[in-house]
Amino acid sequence: MAYDAPRVRPARTAPRSRAVSHALSHDDVKAAAERIAGQVRPVAVAPLDLGSSGPGRPGRVHAALEFAQHTGSFKARGAANFVAAHREAGTLSEAGVTIASGGNAGLACAWAARAHGVRATVFLPATAPAVKVDRLRKYGAEVRLTGSEYAEALAACETYAAESGALPSHAYDHPLIAAGAGTLVDEIRRRLPALDTLVVAVGGGGLFAGVATAARHHGLKTVAVEPTGTRALHAALAAGEPVDVAVDSVAADSLGARRAGVLAFAAARHEGARSVLVSDEAVEEARRTLWEEHRFAVEHGAATALAALTDPAPGNGYVPAPDETVCVVLCGANTDPATL
Repeated sequence: MAYDAPRVRPARTAPRSRAVSHALSHDDVKAAAERIAGQVRPVAVAPLDLGSSGPGRPGRVHAALEFAQHTGSFKARGAANFVAAHREAGTLSEAGVTIASGGNAGLACAWAARAHGVRATVFLPATAPAVKVDRLRKYGAEVRLTGSEYAEALAACETYAAESGALPSHAYDHPLIAAGAGTLVDEIRRRLPALDTLVVAVGGGGLFAGVATAARHHGLKTVAVEPTGTRALHAALAAGEPVDVAVDSVAADSLGARRAGVLAFAAARHEGARSVLVSDEAVEEARRTLWEEHRFAVEHGAATALAALTDPAPGNGYVPAPDETVCVVLCGANTDPATL
Protein backbone atom coordinates (compact mmCIF):
# COMPACT_ATOMS: atom_id res chain seq x y z
CA MET A 1 0.00 0.00 0.00
CA ALA A 2 1.60 3.27 -1.11
CA TYR A 3 0.40 6.63 -2.27
CA ASP A 4 0.71 9.91 -4.07
CA ALA A 5 1.39 12.73 -1.63
CA PRO A 6 -0.55 15.99 -1.50
CA ARG A 7 1.76 18.61 -2.97
CA VAL A 8 0.11 22.00 -2.42
CA ARG A 9 -2.35 23.55 0.01
CA PRO A 10 -5.29 23.94 -2.44
CA ALA A 11 -5.33 20.21 -3.28
CA ARG A 12 -8.57 18.43 -2.31
CA THR A 13 -8.12 14.97 -3.79
CA ALA A 14 -7.07 12.25 -1.38
CA PRO A 15 -3.90 10.34 -2.26
CA ARG A 16 -4.48 7.22 -4.34
CA SER A 17 -3.27 3.85 -3.05
CA ARG A 18 -1.39 0.95 -4.64
CA ALA A 19 1.58 2.63 -6.34
CA VAL A 20 4.14 5.23 -5.44
CA SER A 21 4.01 7.59 -8.41
CA HIS A 22 6.07 10.37 -6.88
CA ALA A 23 9.87 10.08 -7.01
CA LEU A 24 11.41 11.30 -3.76
CA SER A 25 13.56 14.43 -4.05
CA HIS A 26 15.54 16.72 -1.78
CA ASP A 27 12.81 19.33 -2.30
CA ASP A 28 10.42 16.94 -0.54
CA VAL A 29 12.82 16.67 2.38
CA LYS A 30 13.17 20.46 2.59
CA ALA A 31 9.39 20.87 2.54
CA ALA A 32 9.07 18.28 5.29
CA ALA A 33 11.63 20.10 7.43
CA GLU A 34 9.64 23.31 7.15
CA ARG A 35 6.36 21.53 7.83
CA ILE A 36 7.47 19.73 11.01
CA ALA A 37 9.71 22.47 12.45
CA GLY A 38 8.92 22.84 16.14
CA GLN A 39 6.98 19.57 16.24
CA VAL A 40 9.92 17.17 16.56
CA ARG A 41 13.04 17.15 18.71
CA PRO A 42 16.26 18.17 16.94
CA VAL A 43 18.58 15.18 16.91
CA ALA A 44 21.53 15.03 19.31
CA VAL A 45 24.85 13.63 18.08
CA ALA A 46 27.44 11.99 20.34
CA PRO A 47 30.83 10.39 19.71
CA LEU A 48 31.02 6.61 20.04
CA ASP A 49 33.97 4.90 21.69
CA LEU A 50 34.05 1.42 20.17
CA GLY A 51 37.43 0.50 21.63
CA SER A 52 39.52 -2.09 19.86
CA SER A 53 36.46 -3.39 17.95
CA GLY A 54 35.80 -0.03 16.33
CA PRO A 55 36.88 1.22 12.91
CA GLY A 56 38.91 4.26 11.94
CA ARG A 57 40.57 6.75 14.25
CA PRO A 58 39.09 7.94 17.57
CA GLY A 59 36.55 10.71 17.08
CA ARG A 60 35.54 9.53 13.61
CA VAL A 61 32.44 7.51 14.60
CA HIS A 62 29.38 9.25 16.01
CA ALA A 63 25.82 8.30 16.84
CA ALA A 64 22.67 10.23 16.02
CA LEU A 65 20.49 9.71 19.08
CA GLU A 66 17.16 9.57 17.32
CA PHE A 67 15.90 7.04 19.84
CA ALA A 68 15.29 10.12 22.03
CA GLN A 69 12.72 11.42 19.51
CA HIS A 70 9.02 11.72 20.37
CA THR A 71 7.46 8.21 20.51
CA GLY A 72 10.93 6.71 20.89
CA SER A 73 11.94 6.56 17.24
CA PHE A 74 12.64 8.53 14.04
CA LYS A 75 9.17 7.56 12.82
CA ALA A 76 7.71 10.66 14.51
CA ARG A 77 9.25 12.79 11.72
CA GLY A 78 7.44 11.05 8.90
CA ALA A 79 4.17 10.76 10.79
CA ALA A 80 4.18 14.47 11.66
CA ASN A 81 4.85 15.31 8.02
CA PHE A 82 2.13 12.95 6.77
CA VAL A 83 -0.64 14.23 9.03
CA ALA A 84 0.33 17.90 8.66
CA ALA A 85 0.47 17.64 4.86
CA HIS A 86 -2.98 16.06 4.71
CA ARG A 87 -4.29 18.67 7.11
CA GLU A 88 -2.96 21.38 4.77
CA ALA A 89 -4.49 19.66 1.75
CA GLY A 90 -7.86 19.09 3.42
CA THR A 91 -7.67 15.34 2.86
CA LEU A 92 -7.92 14.07 6.44
CA SER A 93 -10.83 11.64 6.80
CA GLU A 94 -13.56 11.83 9.45
CA ALA A 95 -12.76 8.15 10.05
CA GLY A 96 -9.24 9.14 11.01
CA VAL A 97 -6.00 7.56 9.90
CA THR A 98 -4.97 3.93 9.88
CA ILE A 99 -1.63 2.18 9.58
CA ALA A 100 -0.07 -1.26 9.78
CA SER A 101 3.18 -1.40 11.71
CA GLY A 102 5.66 -3.51 13.59
CA GLY A 103 5.09 -0.97 16.35
CA ASN A 104 7.19 2.16 15.88
CA ALA A 105 5.34 3.56 12.87
CA GLY A 106 2.07 2.91 14.63
CA LEU A 107 3.24 4.79 17.70
CA ALA A 108 4.30 7.74 15.58
CA CYS A 109 1.04 7.76 13.62
CA ALA A 110 -1.02 7.66 16.81
CA TRP A 111 1.06 10.46 18.35
CA ALA A 112 0.74 12.68 15.28
CA ALA A 113 -2.98 11.95 14.95
CA ARG A 114 -3.59 12.85 18.59
CA ALA A 115 -1.74 16.15 18.10
CA HIS A 116 -4.21 17.03 15.33
CA GLY A 117 -7.29 15.67 17.10
CA VAL A 118 -7.63 12.77 14.67
CA ARG A 119 -8.56 9.14 15.38
CA ALA A 120 -5.91 6.45 14.76
CA THR A 121 -6.47 2.73 14.18
CA VAL A 122 -3.24 0.74 14.24
CA PHE A 123 -2.80 -2.82 13.00
CA LEU A 124 0.09 -4.82 14.51
CA PRO A 125 1.24 -8.42 14.26
CA ALA A 126 0.18 -10.40 17.32
CA THR A 127 3.90 -10.82 18.01
CA ALA A 128 4.43 -7.08 18.59
CA PRO A 129 6.20 -6.31 21.89
CA ALA A 130 3.82 -5.53 24.74
CA VAL A 131 5.71 -2.31 25.46
CA LYS A 132 4.68 -0.96 22.05
CA VAL A 133 1.06 -2.09 22.36
CA ASP A 134 0.73 -0.47 25.79
CA ARG A 135 2.17 2.82 24.57
CA LEU A 136 -0.14 2.85 21.56
CA ARG A 137 -3.17 2.61 23.81
CA LYS A 138 -1.79 5.43 25.96
CA TYR A 139 -1.69 7.59 22.83
CA GLY A 140 -5.39 6.87 22.39
CA ALA A 141 -5.10 4.57 19.37
CA GLU A 142 -7.38 1.65 18.67
CA VAL A 143 -5.05 -1.36 18.42
CA ARG A 144 -5.86 -4.41 16.31
CA LEU A 145 -3.52 -7.41 16.55
CA THR A 146 -3.54 -9.46 13.35
CA GLY A 147 -1.38 -12.34 12.11
CA SER A 148 2.23 -13.04 12.97
CA GLU A 149 4.03 -10.76 10.48
CA TYR A 150 3.84 -7.17 9.30
CA ALA A 151 2.53 -8.30 5.88
CA GLU A 152 -0.57 -9.84 7.48
CA ALA A 153 -1.24 -6.72 9.54
CA LEU A 154 -0.86 -4.65 6.36
CA ALA A 155 -3.47 -6.73 4.50
CA ALA A 156 -5.94 -6.26 7.35
CA CYS A 157 -5.22 -2.53 7.40
CA GLU A 158 -5.88 -2.22 3.67
CA THR A 159 -9.24 -3.94 4.09
CA TYR A 160 -10.17 -1.69 7.00
CA ALA A 161 -9.21 1.48 5.08
CA ALA A 162 -11.33 0.44 2.09
CA GLU A 163 -14.35 -0.35 4.26
CA SER A 164 -14.16 2.52 6.76
CA GLY A 165 -12.85 5.38 4.61
CA ALA A 166 -9.99 5.96 7.05
CA LEU A 167 -6.94 7.63 5.51
CA PRO A 168 -4.24 4.95 5.07
CA SER A 169 -0.72 5.83 6.03
CA HIS A 170 2.23 3.51 5.53
CA ALA A 171 5.05 2.38 7.77
CA TYR A 172 7.73 3.23 5.19
CA ASP A 173 6.82 3.31 1.48
CA HIS A 174 5.27 6.75 1.19
CA PRO A 175 6.96 9.98 0.00
CA LEU A 176 5.72 12.01 2.97
CA ILE A 177 6.91 9.39 5.45
CA ALA A 178 10.33 8.99 3.83
CA ALA A 179 10.81 12.73 3.37
CA GLY A 180 10.13 13.27 7.04
CA ALA A 181 12.81 10.73 7.93
CA GLY A 182 15.23 12.50 5.60
CA THR A 183 15.07 15.66 7.70
CA LEU A 184 17.61 13.99 9.97
CA VAL A 185 20.42 14.61 7.51
CA ASP A 186 20.67 18.39 7.63
CA GLU A 187 20.40 18.31 11.42
CA ILE A 188 23.30 15.85 11.62
CA ARG A 189 25.36 17.87 9.13
CA ARG A 190 25.00 20.98 11.27
CA ARG A 191 26.51 19.07 14.18
CA LEU A 192 29.08 17.16 12.11
CA PRO A 193 30.32 19.43 9.30
CA ALA A 194 32.99 16.87 8.35
CA LEU A 195 30.43 14.09 7.88
CA ASP A 196 31.18 11.59 5.09
CA THR A 197 28.87 8.63 5.65
CA LEU A 198 25.55 7.81 7.30
CA VAL A 199 24.78 4.28 8.49
CA VAL A 200 21.11 3.29 8.89
CA ALA A 201 19.21 0.10 9.61
CA VAL A 202 16.67 -1.05 7.03
CA GLY A 203 13.34 -2.82 7.42
CA GLY A 204 11.03 -1.65 4.67
CA GLY A 205 13.38 1.23 3.98
CA GLY A 206 11.58 4.49 4.77
CA LEU A 207 14.45 5.81 6.88
CA PHE A 208 17.00 4.74 4.29
CA ALA A 209 15.03 6.25 1.38
CA GLY A 210 14.75 9.63 3.06
CA VAL A 211 18.29 9.70 4.42
CA ALA A 212 19.86 8.49 1.17
CA THR A 213 17.94 11.08 -0.85
CA ALA A 214 19.09 13.94 1.38
CA ALA A 215 22.62 12.52 1.67
CA ARG A 216 22.99 12.23 -2.11
CA HIS A 217 22.09 15.91 -2.46
CA HIS A 218 25.02 16.78 -0.20
CA GLY A 219 27.48 14.31 -1.73
CA LEU A 220 27.41 11.97 1.28
CA LYS A 221 27.36 8.18 1.31
CA THR A 222 24.64 6.06 2.93
CA VAL A 223 25.11 2.49 4.16
CA ALA A 224 21.94 0.39 4.47
CA VAL A 225 22.22 -2.36 7.09
CA GLU A 226 20.03 -5.45 7.43
CA PRO A 227 20.20 -8.67 9.47
CA THR A 228 21.08 -11.69 7.36
CA GLY A 229 17.72 -13.28 8.21
CA THR A 230 15.65 -10.25 7.16
CA ARG A 231 17.24 -8.87 4.00
CA ALA A 232 14.45 -7.32 1.94
CA LEU A 233 16.55 -4.52 0.38
CA HIS A 234 19.61 -6.70 -0.17
CA ALA A 235 17.47 -9.29 -1.94
CA ALA A 236 15.75 -6.63 -4.05
CA LEU A 237 19.09 -5.35 -5.31
CA ALA A 238 20.21 -8.89 -6.14
CA ALA A 239 16.95 -9.62 -8.00
CA GLY A 240 16.70 -6.24 -9.74
CA GLU A 241 13.30 -5.55 -8.18
CA PRO A 242 11.59 -5.80 -4.77
CA VAL A 243 10.88 -9.43 -3.88
CA ASP A 244 9.43 -11.24 -0.88
CA VAL A 245 11.91 -12.58 1.68
CA ALA A 246 11.74 -14.63 4.85
CA VAL A 247 11.52 -12.73 8.14
CA ASP A 248 13.71 -14.40 10.75
CA SER A 249 15.79 -12.11 12.95
CA VAL A 250 16.09 -10.88 16.50
CA ALA A 251 15.33 -7.44 15.03
CA ALA A 252 12.19 -8.55 13.18
CA ASP A 253 9.83 -6.56 15.42
CA SER A 254 11.09 -3.33 13.84
CA LEU A 255 12.94 -4.53 10.70
CA GLY A 256 10.50 -7.26 9.73
CA ALA A 257 9.25 -6.11 6.33
CA ARG A 258 8.84 -9.00 3.92
CA ARG A 259 9.49 -6.74 0.91
CA ALA A 260 11.52 -3.54 0.51
CA GLY A 261 9.64 -0.40 -0.46
CA VAL A 262 9.78 1.05 -3.96
CA LEU A 263 11.31 4.28 -2.62
CA ALA A 264 14.09 2.42 -0.80
CA PHE A 265 14.86 0.27 -3.82
CA ALA A 266 15.13 3.34 -6.05
CA ALA A 267 17.39 5.14 -3.54
CA ALA A 268 19.65 2.10 -3.17
CA ARG A 269 20.41 2.04 -6.90
CA HIS A 270 21.99 5.48 -6.87
CA GLU A 271 25.73 6.00 -6.59
CA GLY A 272 26.82 6.57 -3.01
CA ALA A 273 24.44 4.00 -1.51
CA ARG A 274 25.58 0.60 -0.28
CA SER A 275 23.71 -2.39 1.18
CA VAL A 276 25.37 -4.66 3.77
CA LEU A 277 24.34 -7.52 6.05
CA VAL A 278 25.08 -8.34 9.69
CA SER A 279 24.47 -11.38 11.87
CA ASP A 280 21.97 -11.52 14.71
CA GLU A 281 24.89 -12.23 17.03
CA ALA A 282 26.53 -8.96 15.99
CA VAL A 283 23.25 -7.12 16.54
CA GLU A 284 22.96 -8.53 20.06
CA GLU A 285 26.56 -7.60 20.84
CA ALA A 286 26.15 -4.08 19.46
CA ARG A 287 23.06 -3.59 21.60
CA ARG A 288 24.92 -4.75 24.70
CA THR A 289 27.83 -2.45 23.88
CA LEU A 290 25.55 0.56 23.52
CA TRP A 291 24.06 -0.17 26.93
CA GLU A 292 27.18 -1.18 28.83
CA GLU A 293 29.54 1.44 27.40
CA HIS A 294 27.19 4.36 26.72
CA ARG A 295 23.97 3.64 28.64
CA PHE A 296 21.97 3.88 25.42
CA ALA A 297 18.95 1.57 25.75
CA VAL A 298 17.98 0.84 22.14
CA GLU A 299 15.96 -1.80 20.36
CA HIS A 300 17.57 -4.44 18.17
CA GLY A 301 16.67 -2.53 15.02
CA ALA A 302 18.71 0.46 16.16
CA ALA A 303 21.63 -1.73 17.18
CA THR A 304 21.61 -3.26 13.69
CA ALA A 305 23.09 -0.05 12.30
CA LEU A 306 26.01 -0.12 14.73
CA ALA A 307 26.59 -3.82 14.05
CA ALA A 308 27.68 -2.83 10.53
CA LEU A 309 30.85 -1.38 12.07
CA THR A 310 31.52 -4.20 14.54
CA ASP A 311 30.44 -7.49 12.92
CA PRO A 312 33.64 -9.55 12.65
CA ALA A 313 32.28 -12.03 10.09
CA PRO A 314 34.07 -11.88 6.71
CA GLY A 315 31.91 -10.19 4.09
CA ASN A 316 29.54 -8.67 6.61
CA GLY A 317 29.21 -5.04 7.61
CA TYR A 318 31.06 -1.93 6.52
CA VAL A 319 34.68 -0.93 7.09
CA PRO A 320 35.22 2.86 6.87
CA ALA A 321 38.47 4.40 5.70
CA PRO A 322 40.76 5.62 8.53
CA ASP A 323 39.90 9.27 7.88
CA GLU A 324 36.18 8.74 7.18
CA THR A 325 33.70 10.49 9.49
CA VAL A 326 30.74 8.20 10.08
CA CYS A 327 27.42 8.77 11.81
CA VAL A 328 25.36 5.77 12.90
CA VAL A 329 21.65 6.53 13.24
CA LEU A 330 20.33 4.89 16.42
CA CYS A 331 16.74 4.94 15.31
CA GLY A 332 14.59 3.55 18.12
CA ALA A 333 14.31 2.76 21.83
CA ASN A 334 10.94 1.02 22.13
CA THR A 335 12.31 -2.01 23.90
CA ASP A 336 11.97 -3.83 27.18
CA PRO A 337 14.92 -2.70 29.35
CA ALA A 338 14.83 -6.04 31.12
CA THR A 339 16.17 -7.68 27.95
CA LEU A 340 19.35 -5.59 28.07
